[in-house]
Amino acid sequence: MIHTILFDLDGTLLNTIDDLADAGNWVCAQNGWPLHTVEEYKYMVGNGIPKLVERFSPPEARTPERLAQTLAQFTARYDAHKEDKTAPYPGIPELLAALRKEGVQTAVFSNKADALCGGILDHYFGPGVFSAVRGSRPGVPTKPDPTGLWELMKQLGAGPDTTLFVGDSNVDIQTGHNAGLPALGVVWGFRGAAELTAAGADALAYRPEEILEYIKQSKRL
Repeated sequence: MIHTILFDLDGTLLNTIDDLADAGNWVCAQNGWPLHTVEEYKYMVGNGIPKLVERFSPPEARTPERLAQTLAQFTARYDAHKEDKTAPYPGIPELLAALRKEGVQTAVFSNKADALCGGILDHYFGPGVFSAVRGSRPGVPTKPDPTGLWELMKQLGAGPDTTLFVGDSNVDIQTGHNAGLPALGVVWGFRGAAELTAAGADALAYRPEEILEYIKQSKRL
């Protein structure tokens, strides 16, 4: 029986890709670098903002010093424009309300910088919707390493036998499995069914309400 769901953020709860791509391309334009399509950015995200910055930077601009400068440039631009085009995926607010009615605890575990996570979730869903929100923190490995996930579960009092991880990429499926959890892949995000299946997703959801059905099924088992 599932009592706790840990959600990925980007590509799972919120469609953030246009704002991420816009900020990345703004940085590229400022530095005279080639721009990238939104589809290309979908495969650059997933491992945290420092890795995203590395991926959109040309090879000659990937020294540690230059990447640190570019990261600061990107972070400032994205933070100022992270709510320009971002929106919840259709059905997500309704899903979260339904999970609350079912008594299911929800939290967020993201590779997005910790300082950016809480504010953007409060903006779109309101305060107090999630029991906890945890992003990437200094000194803690990013997903798919399970260290931060285990720390979040300890904070929530969530056990591995009653917790589900939900995300939209192979990184999320690997994260759940590395933590000893079942991992459900959402098909509406940045990567799609083929990648999620290849990563070994325990189930797929094509619509948010299918997550609720998965939870109800777990209660019947």
